[in-house]
Amino acid sequence: MPLSDTQRFAAVDIGSNSIHLAIAERHGDQLKRVASMSEKVQLAMGLDAHNQLSPAVMERGFECLQRFAGRLRDVNSAHLRVVATNTLRRAANSQAFIAHANDILPVPIEIISGREEARLIYLGVAHTCPSNKQRLVVDIGGGSTELIIGQNFTPLLTESTQIGAVSFSQQFFGDGMISALAFEKAIYAAQKEVIKFASLYKKTGFDEALGSSGTIKTIGQALAGFGLGEEITLAGVEQLKASLIACAHVNEIEMEGVKAHRKAIFPAGVAILLAIMKVFGIRLLRYCDGALREGVMYDMLSRMDFHDVRDDSVAAIIDRFGVDKKQAKRVAKTAARLFNQVQSTLSLPADGEQMLKRAALLHEVGLAIGHSGYHKHGSYLLRHADMAGFSRTDQEKLSLLVRYHRRAINMDDCDRVIKAGGVALSYLALLLRLSVVANYGRFELSKQQIQLAVDDKHWHVTVKTDRPEHQACVINIQDEAHWFAKWGIELTVMGA
Repeated sequence: MPLSDTQRFAAVDIGSNSIHLAIAERHGDQLKRVASMSEKVQLAMGLDAHNQLSPAVMERGFECLQRFAGRLRDVNSAHLRVVATNTLRRAANSQAFIAHANDILPVPIEIISGREEARLIYLGVAHTCPSNKQRLVVDIGGGSTELIIGQNFTPLLTESTQIGAVSFSQQFFGDGMISALAFEKAIYAAQKEVIKFASLYKKTGFDEALGSSGTIKTIGQALAGFGLGEEITLAGVEQLKASLIACAHVNEIEMEGVKAHRKAIFPAGVAILLAIMKVFGIRLLRYCDGALREGVMYDMLSRMDFHDVRDDSVAAIIDRFGVDKKQAKRVAKTAARLFNQVQSTLSLPADGEQMLKRAALLHEVGLAIGHSGYHKHGSYLLRHADMAGFSRTDQEKLSLLVRYHRRAINMDDCDRVIKAGGVALSYLALLLRLSVVANYGRFELSKQQIQLAVDDKHWHVTVKTDRPEHQACVINIQDEAHWFAKWGIELTVMGA
C-alpha cells in the first residue's frame, strides 16, 4: 500500500563527496527510513584554485539530482528539504549551480553553515542512537569534519572544521601513493586544525564517542573485515594505517568494506580519524547509522509538531543585543496582519509570514552598534551570526529584509532582493517597511487600525485616525511613496 504524503519525509544532502537522498515514514514521533540513494559526484574534486566549480562536475551533480527528483514526486514539498554543505559554501560560482539545480528539484537548495550542519548531524545521531549519556559525535565528510558534544537531543558544543576526506586526499594523497610520510603530514595537518578545540571539549567532557557518515562507516567495516570487532579502537585504526601504507597505492587497496569509489579518499579519512582520536583521547568509538539527512528530517518534524529552533535563535539574538521587545512585537503584529490581508492577492508563500515576523522582531537589532545606519548594522549581524535552524539562504533573506526596512533604496537594491528571494521577498520587504512606519509612534495599534488593499501595482493603505497620533501615521506612510515607486509600486494612503 503506497504511503500518503503526510506520512513521508525526505531529505537530500549535497555533500562534497556524494549526494544522498533519504525518504522516511513517520511512526508517531519516530521516522523509519524506507528508501535511500547515494551517488558519488565529488563536487569538491571539481573546485579549482579560485574555488570555481568545473562545468563537468556541475553536470554530474545535475544528472544525479535529475535522477533523485524522480523519487521525490510523491513527497509533499512541505516535508522535503535539500541542503548543501562545505563545497557549495566555498564555491565562488555556487549560485550558478543552485539556480540550475532549483529548476530540477521540487524545493530550493539551502546552503547551511558548518555549525548548522553540526547541529543537524547531532540531531540525526541522537534520534538514531538514543542515549542519556554525554557524547562526542565525529562526522568526517568530504570537505569538512564536524565535532559535537551533546546530551539527549541537545547539542552543547558544535564545531565545523576545514578538514575533509576529499580535500585531504587531494592535498596529501593526490598522486594515489600511500606512504608513511604522507600519512604523518595528513595527521599533523588534521591535529593542527582540531587541537584548538581540544581544551574546551575535554573540559566539557563526554562519556562516549560516536562516529557517523560514510568515512567512519567504511573504517568500521574494514576493521570488522580484519576480525577486530564492531567497534572502532585507536589500536585498530593504527593497524589500518599500517595496512594502507603496505598497499603503497590506492589502487592496491583490497579490504573488506572498502568500496571501489571510496578507495581514493580512504587513506585521508583514516588519517583524519587518527588525528581526532589522538587529540581528544578517544580509545574507542562506535558507528551510528544516522547523520545529516536524518537530522534534517527530524528538524522538519519538530518544526511541524511542537518546536521550531529558529524561534529560539531569534529570541537569543533579541536578548543578546538588547532589542526593545515591546516595539519588536508591535511591528511583528502589524506585519502579520498586513501579510494576512494581502497574502492571497500577492500569492505569498505560507512560510513568508514567519520570515516577515522574524525580520520584524529583529529589525532594530543594529541599534546595539549605533543609531546611524542601524538597518545596515542589523543586516550585517544577521548575515554573519550563528543562528541555529536557519540555512545560509534564509539568513540572507532575513538580512535583506532588515537592510531595506528603512531609508533610501534604488533599483540595484530591488534587483538584489529579487535575486535572493524572488518577487515574493520584495513584497515582504515592502510589508516590513509599512509595518515599521506605522509603528513609529511606538504605541499599540488595534487590529482594525491599518488596512491594506492591493490592486495590481497599486497598494492602498487606510488608517483609522481616531487619535491625533494616528494622523502622524498617515504622514509617515505617505513619505514612503517615493521609495515604493522604486519597486514599481504606487502607494497611496488615506485616513478614515
